[in-house]
Amino acid sequence: MSEERTVTLKIKRQDGPESASYEESFTIPYRQNMNVISALMEIRRNPVNAKGEKTTPVVWEMGCLEEVCGACSMVINGKPRQSCTALIDHLEQPIRLEPMTTFPVVRDLAVDRSRMFDALKKVKAWIPIDGTYDLGPGPRMPENKRQWAYELSKCMTCGVCLEACPNVNSRSEFIGPAAVSQVRLFNAHPTGAMNKEERLEGLMDEGGLANCGNSQNCVQSCPKGIPLTTSIAAMNRATSLQTFKNFFGSDH
Repeated sequence: MSEERTVTLKIKRQDGPESASYEESFTIPYRQNMNVISALMEIRRNPVNAKGEKTTPVVWEMGCLEEVCGACSMVINGKPRQSCTALIDHLEQPIRLEPMTTFPVVRDLAVDRSRMFDALKKVKAWIPIDGTYDLGPGPRMPENKRQWAYELSKCMTCGVCLEACPNVNSRSEFIGPAAVSQVRLFNAHPTGAMNKEERLEGLMDEGGLANCGNSQNCVQSCPKGIPLTTSIAAMNRATSLQTFKNFFGSDH
């Protein structure tokens, strides 16, 4: 009788924001088409570590389970990515799971991504409208612009690009590539363009584009293939023009 296949996971755990981290190993039964999420669910169902000791279930975040919500980001075998699309068959064992280091750990693999959401607030990554009455259909966007804007709209605020960026850390206020790309997206929108200068000013403030080191790690790591470096270059040009407009006091 052949020995039953198993999966070994080495998980970096932390009991709370102020607690010291430690590593705990788990061995679970292998099933076909498993992803990292299903492996974590198996541990949650039977929280016994590789030593046979009863332990606490591992904490992580998840939502859609189809790479849309961005909640299940973690570092898998040294690479930040989505755990829902990380298939066990494609990963080298033992599989090492760690929380992203750019964000504060809440517990185990769950992190607080407030830094990223605060960056989106700083650049006003939305289109403000008066909801008191129906404004009717907005202006149409040209098809060629709509196509590349759609690519930017795929951002799911997963935080992987911030984790991969060496300039996003505790010693820097850099807002990160996701927020920069969202400025490009909303400034390209016919209605969003009304607040264009306000968003560019956000990129020109402390922690803005000047902090980008152009390492290009972000575009290589983005799960959705968003052209983040193209957005950064475009916003560099836009902020340069805005600087001239501010200097010369032009309203045009």
